[in-house]
Amino acid sequence: MNAADTILFDLDGTLLEMHTESFIEHYLQELGAYIGDRYDAKRMLALIWDATKAMVQSDDPQKTNEQVFTEHFLRAAGLPKEQIWPLFDAFYRDVFPTLVRHTHPSPWAKPIVAAAKRHGYRLVVATNPVFPREAIYCRLSWLELPPEQFDLITVYEDFHHTKPNPGYYREICDRLGVRPADCVMVGNNMQEDMVASQLGMKTFLVTDYLEDRGEPAYPVQQRGTIKELYQAIAERSGVFSAV
Repeated sequence: MNAADTILFDLDGTLLEMHTESFIEHYLQELGAYIGDRYDAKRMLALIWDATKAMVQSDDPQKTNEQVFTEHFLRAAGLPKEQIWPLFDAFYRDVFPTLVRHTHPSPWAKPIVAAAKRHGYRLVVATNPVFPREAIYCRLSWLELPPEQFDLITVYEDFHHTKPNPGYYREICDRLGVRPADCVMVGNNMQEDMVASQLGMKTFLVTDYLEDRGEPAYPVQQRGTIKELYQAIAERSGVFSAV
């Protein structure tokens, strides 16, 4: 087995410790409250959810996730972009950062990234690209991880697929010019993250905030807590072995 030289890190529930479903619930509550003064919050949140589903289901390599979301949402809402988008932008700027209180940042993320960089790995923030760049960079800031530490961060402005579509992982490989066999996917979601094994990526399942719907089940080469993830990278053991 060849040694991997690229690590893909999921963010929510992996490097950024949280219960993802609970976080999304709080996020939608805050967003609904923010836009509720001007629009019917219940209707707007339903349209946002529908547009997000369209983004996840899209397999169009010619349209970014942002384009799919925007087109679907604006068409259903019957609103011009210049009327509603400034409100969304303001929410991500002013309110989204406060959602850190619904996460549980541990001291492990920075040492994990530092250990990986010491060993010369290329590093990817392989978070599901259903959020704007600002929201993803904001979540990295909660971990005190500057974007410049990573070779690639998957954001909805740039990517054309989402998890669990294997095309998402192919796009990462294409952008970095690496083979799936050269990569380790690190994540906490059996379906969204471990699907990377179908392309030939090595996998490490982080168990602290494990998410598993039961089906489909994918092969997991190594699993452990976030502390054990750090140890495996620092020691170059298991799927991170140098041989």
